[in-house]
Amino acid sequence: MLHQRPRSTVTPSRRVALAPRITGLDGLPSIAPIILAGEQAARDYFGALFATRDPATETLFVAHLDSASRCLHLARHGGDREGAELPVRTILTDALLRGSKGIILAHNHPSGDPRPSAADRQSTRRLALASEAIGVTLLDHLVFGAGEWTSFRRIGLL
Repeated sequence: MLHQRPRSTVTPSRRVALAPRITGLDGLPSIAPIILAGEQAARDYFGALFATRDPATETLFVAHLDSASRCLHLARHGGDREGAELPVRTILTDALLRGSKGIILAHNHPSGDPRPSAADRQSTRRLALASEAIGVTLLDHLVFGAGEWTSFRRIGLL
């Protein structure tokens, strides 16, 4: 059970120290929480990430969220022109280590077609079932291509 300190002992400088720590792509902590509450926030955030990446190389991002949709950790898994692996064990290990309550996946298709492939559907379903077994919800999987995107949740695949 978590205990809160009396409000009088929390000074402004202490509030910063108590802010949620996020581990970013560079492995360094950050105190500015990224909140990915809802499809629009996730689409905007990941869309901005993909805008800075080489569209000819498939990349998978995995956001680990707490119960308030704050990003606890963001992982990037590289691929090539043919695809990127969805490393289920690594994702679930990260979720357990970080106390994730939810996960959002996002990857791009170098072909420019944002529709999920059969392999995307199969691996996402496998991750959704495995994450459910450990109490972590796969909130969405977004696929980006040529300035467009598809949400697994929106099209009924999650």
